[in-house]
Amino acid sequence: MRGALLKWPLLMMAAALSMAACSQRSDPPDAPPKTDIPVSHTVGVLVPAGPFIMGSDRVDADGRAEEFGTRRPWYLDEHPRRTVTLGPLLMDRYEVTETQYATFVDDIKYDPPPHWEGTPPAPKSALLPVVNVNWMDAQNYCHWRGARLPTEAEWEKAARGTNGQAYPWGNDFDENKANMGKHGGVVEVGHYTESASPYHALDMAGNVWEWVADWYQPYPGNPVTSPMYGHQFKVLRGGGAGSGSGHYALAELTARSSYRFPMDPRNKVPDVGFRCVVALNAQDQPIDDHQATLHGQPPTGPLTPERPAL
Repeated sequence: MRGALLKWPLLMMAAALSMAACSQRSDPPDAPPKTDIPVSHTVGVLVPAGPFIMGSDRVDADGRAEEFGTRRPWYLDEHPRRTVTLGPLLMDRYEVTETQYATFVDDIKYDPPPHWEGTPPAPKSALLPVVNVNWMDAQNYCHWRGARLPTEAEWEKAARGTNGQAYPWGNDFDENKANMGKHGGVVEVGHYTESASPYHALDMAGNVWEWVADWYQPYPGNPVTSPMYGHQFKVLRGGGAGSGSGHYALAELTARSSYRFPMDPRNKVPDVGFRCVVALNAQDQPIDDHQATLHGQPPTGPLTPERPAL
């Protein structure tokens, strides 16, 4: 086994090299009309109460992790596949946009993302998902809005529905249904309409990775040990435009709704964003639980300079 750590700079290099193969790239599909996407407030999709299938029992029988030189075994942190029951919730249909985040920054004079260079986003970027925000930024925005980051279970149910399908659209991977990097970088939210989940949430596979509330921990009943488990990494979900880095197999892996990616919660990364959730009661009325569901303090010590292995 190579045992090499697949670092973020190497992923970026691979993405840059893949862009050189212009003959293998094509323009993204035409964007749908944006009349249904307000940029000043959120649009939610109802995820009803009840059970769903979470995780997977897949194994890397072909040794793909070794082939790609990744340190973390593929799939094992998703074990065991099991049934989880949740209450009703309202999940953002779209990833939080630059304009939505700009309203928050302006309202409480919050530090803007570094790529803004102190200037609010131009109108042309109004519907791009906000990126370069760390876990605390994302949680603070959601709290400001009276919401919170979704738990892993909430995010996964909203992405895959109740029957355990692998991707938001079904069980077969299709690199044209989500923005996994084939057509370039991050695009406006809602651009890939075929990425819709069973509850009509968009871009839950591809475009940007999304912060969720939980620490990277083993699931109940998972016998695998890892030095990465604990209160040092938060979880990213959904894959991003750069996660495939031109490799079909990596895009097929990371676009899966059960895929988990550990990340230092202090990191600000160019293809990491988020969406928010509001829990509901039995009458589908919002529950003010966003202050009660914080998942601890960020780790101390040096900031992790790169992403962990895929």
